Amino acid sequence: MLRKAMSVLAVTIALTAGSAMADTLIVKGISATDNANQHPGRGLTRASVESSWGAPTQKSAPVGDPPISSWDYEPFVVFFEYDRVLHTVVKR
Repeated sequence: MLRKAMSVLAVTIALTAGSAMADTLIVKGISATDNANQHPGRGLTRASVESSWGAPTQKSAPVGDPPISSWDYEPFVVFFEYDRVLHTVVKR
């Protein structure tokens, strides 16, 4: 019984090993390094965003639970959850 279980485990590992690979999306004219330091990264505090990029052109009030707010800058919008950057969206 143990031998059969080990065989099943070995086959399962062999079959799923290939699915652990990740894909890379390449968009013509844009690379990950182009925007790496041009906008706030996830996890930064409001204070560090403001000290690095200055005051935003507009601030939205928090909405929902957890509270999500945003700061609008010319090239991007920064979304915060509480006091931390949740996501940054680059404007086109």
